[in-house]
Amino acid sequence: MKSARRAALVAAVTAAAPQVAATTASSARLRRSKAHHRRTDDQALALEGTQTMEALYPFYHTTEKISAELQRLAESCPGMSLQQVGGPERSIDVVTIRAPGTTPVNKNFLLFGEHSRELISPESGLHLVRSLCGETDLSEQAKSVLQDSEFQIVVNGNPESRKKVETGDFCLRVNPDGVDLNRNWAEEWQAGAVLDPADTNPGPKPFSEPETRAFKQLVEEYRPTTFLTIHSGTKGMYMPWAYDMEHLANRNQPQMMQILKDLDSKHCECPFGAAGREVGYSCPGTCLDYVYDKLQTQYAFAFEIYCGPEYAEDLKQRWQEKMSAEGAQFIQTNSHLASEHFKEIFVEHPSSFVQVRRSKHRGFRRSSTDCFEQFNPSDAEEYRGVVDNWSAAYLDMAAMVAKNLKSNGTVGAVV
Repeated sequence: MKSARRAALVAAVTAAAPQVAATTASSARLRRSKAHHRRTDDQALALEGTQTMEALYPFYHTTEKISAELQRLAESCPGMSLQQVGGPERSIDVVTIRAPGTTPVNKNFLLFGEHSRELISPESGLHLVRSLCGETDLSEQAKSVLQDSEFQIVVNGNPESRKKVETGDFCLRVNPDGVDLNRNWAEEWQAGAVLDPADTNPGPKPFSEPETRAFKQLVEEYRPTTFLTIHSGTKGMYMPWAYDMEHLANRNQPQMMQILKDLDSKHCECPFGAAGREVGYSCPGTCLDYVYDKLQTQYAFAFEIYCGPEYAEDLKQRWQEKMSAEGAQFIQTNSHLASEHFKEIFVEHPSSFVQVRRSKHRGFRRSSTDCFEQFNPSDAEEYRGVVDNWSAAYLDMAAMVAKNLKSNGTVGAVV
């Protein structure tokens, strides 16, 4: 009898162990989250307005240093040219790189830094340029990619507002006119912000802003085969449509979805798919939809490359749980994530790229420091890991598209 009771007790403890471990892990995450917010309002306010990006996070580049670095690279990097667009008040650096002696099939246009508080976006763009110029550990990969791909890169798309962020205004998203540059494109543009006029003001009309007019001219002249816009604040990898929650983009959809799936497993382990259906709400006036629809660009993507540690661990764990056999089968069958199965991910981790409502910082008044840590790595080692990982992802994307274009015989054609 005692042996039977002992065996039953051991069995009960063994069965309960996974639940106890899960509860313990969840409690640990909660404790870390609470500890992260134990700073008082007075401490947060003391930091705001008195501490610059350069003082707090010296491993980031100021707008002036980004421009100086691009100037330096342009003088020595084979096949690189540098121009400025946007006029004297909004001077924006544009890099074009094509390896001498090559005949690329894939023209990649990358747009970094539309939202000024997302400092890590231009930082990864600068790292990509340095890689293409042979100055990082990704140089060999970049050299190989340049055989079939060329690049036009807007490294810092909202420089004047980024300068304000660099002084400590770490929550600033819009341009100097208060316009969200990712709502100002002439694709299903809507007058008036949706719920959050401070962050998502679409402007008085499409292309009302000097920045978006410059971007429009660039992409229309370059006619890319691949377009990518890069953001932060959560982690996700998207394709069109952003404005439409009901329909998927039909043209080239299986190929774009497969590229996202392959990149996700290697570089993100995060939600991926059609932007509007994935996050569950419509986003009018985006660059993603405009380039895909108006220019008929074969491959159009938006990546969100960083969220703060208090979110990242939970996001990754939830995503792995959702991408169990059931979740993977759903994506394979439906090619999107608009399902109750995935809903809680986007409630807890709203997209920055398609933001239409003010993001609450889990019950706390959001300070500039909180904003910085949500959108950008605050540790030098983590910073280096992010820019290296995502620069490799941009190169992998270019290589995958080039391979598709060559194998499908679609070079220079609309598919």
